[in-house]
Amino acid sequence: MHTKGQGLTIGALARQAGVNVETIRYYQRIGLLFEPPKPAQGYRRYPQQEVSRVHFIKRAQELGFSLKEIAGLLQLNDGNCSAARHMAEQKRELVNTRLNDLKRLYDTLSSMIDACRQSEANGACCALIDTLTRNPDRPSD
Repeated sequence: MHTKGQGLTIGALARQAGVNVETIRYYQRIGLLFEPPKPAQGYRRYPQQEVSRVHFIKRAQELGFSLKEIAGLLQLNDGNCSAARHMAEQKRELVNTRLNDLKRLYDTLSSMIDACRQSEANGACCALIDTLTRNPDRPSD
């Protein structure tokens, strides 16, 4: 619920941010979000800008940043663009490494699929299953 000028309840914050309440609570536990004090009577109220902060966290996660890395980005705020750029460059390098690994995996699977097609055409045992079944420590026949 949202009442005039008092901020958002945790449920309203979660809805506006597109996450569930447990996500908000988890972010509070790990220090990504501030937990406002609970009044003696009533509910904690969150400032509207917390919605933007949750959006920031979710967008950073989509880009592959871990919650620990996001905490570092949040600490930088707007004051240190070179440190934020450095973190992004490191993340980009990791993504590039993963892309190269995925390309090798794609090429390997393509070769295995081609070998499987040849096996089928020749009526031989399935090359894919044979390759996956083979003990990697044993030399091939």
